[in-house]
Amino acid sequence: MTLDHSFTRTEILDRLHASIAAGKPIVGAGCSAGIVAKAAELGGADFLVVYSTGRSRIMGLPTTQIGHSNTVTLEMFDEIENVVSNTPIIVGIEAQDPTCLSLQRLLDKFRNRGFNGLINFPGLGQQLEPRGTMREDVGLGFSREVDLIRLARSQDFFTTAYAYNVEAARRLAAGGVDVQIAHVGWTTGGLAGRSTSGAPSLEQAAEHVQAIIEVTKRENPDCICLAHGGPYDVPENTEALYKMTDAVGFVGASSIERIPIERAVRDAVASFKSAPMPRLQKVGAAV
Repeated sequence: MTLDHSFTRTEILDRLHASIAAGKPIVGAGCSAGIVAKAAELGGADFLVVYSTGRSRIMGLPTTQIGHSNTVTLEMFDEIENVVSNTPIIVGIEAQDPTCLSLQRLLDKFRNRGFNGLINFPGLGQQLEPRGTMREDVGLGFSREVDLIRLARSQDFFTTAYAYNVEAARRLAAGGVDVQIAHVGWTTGGLAGRSTSGAPSLEQAAEHVQAIIEVTKRENPDCICLAHGGPYDVPENTEALYKMTDAVGFVGASSIERIPIERAVRDAVASFKSAPMPRLQKVGAAV
C-alpha cells in the first residue's frame, strides 16, 4: 500500500469539485480511531476529520472534550495516518488555546505533523461575543478562529469551518474559508446522542442550514457549503437535506463513528446470541 498524505489545498478542492460534478454529495467523516478511518476511506469519504472530542465517542460517551484538546488531537495523527492510503486528513484545532498564543506557531504544529487542512473545532461559534467582552478583550474570542482561517488561507492551507449561526458564517466566509459547514447542533440518535425532544425537525434544520449557506455565498461565492449535526444522523435524513437546501454534502461525526458502531456491534452480538445450537438442543431433549 502506497501512502500519500501530501495533499495541497488545490488538490483537495479539485477532489471536492469532482464529486459535485459527478452528482455525488461530498462526505467528510469524523474519525477518532484507526478502524473507523480505515473503513471510512473504503466507503469513499472525501476527507477525514480528526477531533479530540471523538475520543469520548469511542469511549461510549456523549460528545465531550476530555483533556487538552490540541495536545490530544496531535497525538491522534499517527493512528489515523497509519491505516489510510489516499484520503486528506483534516484536523480540529482549538484556536483559543492559551498555551499557544501565536497562531502561526499553532498552525505550524499541525501542518508540520502532517495534517492536510483544519477545522475550527472545538470553538466558540455558539458563543459569539462583541469586542470589549472578556474573551475578545484578551484575544481568545471567536475572532481568533476567523484569524486562524485567514492565516491558513494566506498560506494556501485547506480550511473548513463550522458555522453555528449566520453571523459566524458571515465572518468565517469573509475570512476566506474553503468549506463552510452549517452546524445544526448535537446529533440526535444512538445511545449517547441528543434526545429528539426539543431537537430541530428536518424542516427546521433545513431552514437553518439554508440561511447559513445564503449568507456564506453572499460573502464568498466560491465557498463550498455542507451541513452537520441535528437530525442528520442517518443517510436517509441527508436526502431531505439535499432536497430542501443548497448543501452539496455532509460532515458526520457521531453519525459516522458512534451510531454505526453502536448498531453494528449490538446487532452482531444479538445475531451470535441467537444462532441455533442443534446438537445442544438434542442433548437437552434426550435428558
